[in-house]
Amino acid sequence: MAYLTTFYWGWLLGSVLLGFAMGWISVVQHGDGIPRKWRWWVAALVAALVAAAVARVVPGRFGYWLDLGLIMFGLYLCGCTIGSWLRDWVVSRTAPPA
Repeated sequence: MAYLTTFYWGWLLGSVLLGFAMGWISVVQHGDGIPRKWRWWVAALVAALVAAAVARVVPGRFGYWLDLGLIMFGLYLCGCTIGSWLRDWVVSRTAPPA
C-alpha cells in the first residue's frame, strides 16, 4: 500500500479531486435510489473485494490492480462526500431566509 501511495500519488489526488468535483456539481436526488435487494448485493460485492485484497487472494498484477482500484474508488467516494457536503453548506448559507 505504501508503494501505491508513493508511486501513484498523482492518480490518487486526481481521484479525490474528480470525486470532489462530481460531489460539488451533482444535483441532490430525493428519490428512492437503488432498491434494497441491490444494496445488499453491492455491499456484499464490495466486502468480498476488500476481503480478497486484505487476504491477498488475488496474486500478481491483478491483485495490484485490485488494490489500486479499491484505493482510488474509496478516495473518489470520500471526495464526493466532501464536495456534496461543502456545496450543501455553501448553498444553505447563501439562501435567503424563508
